Order: sequence, then C-alpha cells, then structure tokens
Amino acid sequence: MSTRASFASLPIIASAALLLCLCAAPAATAAARECGGVSFPGHLQAHGATLTLNGLGLRKATIFGIKVYVGALYVGHPTSDAAAVLSSSDPAEIELRFVFHVTAGQLRDAWREGFEKSARGQLAQLQSRIAQLDGWMTSVSSGQRMTFLRIPGVGVQYSLDGAVKGTIPGDDFARAFFAIWLGSSPPSPELRAGLLGGPCT
Repeated sequence: MSTRASFASLPIIASAALLLCLCAAPAATAAARECGGVSFPGHLQAHGATLTLNGLGLRKATIFGIKVYVGALYVGHPTSDAAAVLSSSDPAEIELRFVFHVTAGQLRDAWREGFEKSARGQLAQLQSRIAQLDGWMTSVSSGQRMTFLRIPGVGVQYSLDGAVKGTIPGDDFARAFFAIWLGSSPPSPELRAGLLGGPCT
C-alpha cells in the first residue's frame, strides 16, 4: 500500500473505530443495574468464573415497609428458575447492600428464621454451621455489604465489605443458605422475584 493510500484510509478507520466505541458504550452501561438507589455491576469475577447479575431484590421489614437491604444474585448462566440455581454445581453469589442499620442480634434472628423455613428437616445437621455464621455477625450500617459466594464442593465463603471472614463447609449448607431467598418461603415474594430477574420493588 502506498503512503498516500495509507493516509487516505485513516479517516475511514478512525470513523469505524469511533462507531464501534459508540456502539459498545451503551451495552457496557446497560450491564449495570440499580435498585433502591444502589447500583450493581453487570458482571463480576469470583472463584475463577465470570458471574452475571441475575436480578436485584429489595428487602423490606415491618408493616411500614422499611428498606433494609438490596440483594443481588450473580450466577454463571442467568435464569428465572430458582430450582436451577439451587441445584447448579456452578459458583454463585448473593450480595446484600444495606441501606438501614441492623444489629448483630437482628441478623442472627433473620438467619434462624430463614433456615427454619428453607431447611427445617436439616436443622440438626446444619446447626453447628449456622452457629459459625452467627459468630461472624456484627452490627452493620447503611452502605455496608455482605457477600456470600457459593463454591461448589467447598461451601459458602462470607465476606464483609470485601474482607473474607471465612468459609462454611458443605454443599448442603450452600443449598439451604441460598434457599433462604430462592426457596418456597423467602423473606418476601417480591424479593425472590427480583433476584430471579423480575422487577425490583
């Protein structure tokens, strides 16, 4: 190619590159989602896998509908099928972004109630591991985040504001834990629906 031809093609190449950037930008922006004033990325890296935001749900408490946290579910393959998420052997993550102050005691009460609904027949074998989770609980304030990463064949890794606190062993614990939100008796039907791709209300 001649020098003249090379320089003549630059505007065309530049225009094409600009067009590609402009086309790609909305897609990258659209990947992030927001609920209750809290924004979540569309993808994240966890345990060597790329996880995609499946849905967002808002946890409300009391008859006054106080907003407590925004929950996010990240999975390898987005789905609206809760059973598929619970039975999957892929990594998955639930993140809770708090928008209200919650005490350690209230968190322990919430776990106890959640496990009683999600795994009533397994409570005896899960009890020591539920106690391990309870032992890590501290009061949380608005803006703090809890992350629970399901690692297949290992268990559930718990982090607070990005700092790993430990891992609770067992795929059975992981299924029961994720079923707190995705099972038949979640904290609220709206929260479950949001995590499975429905509207965040």
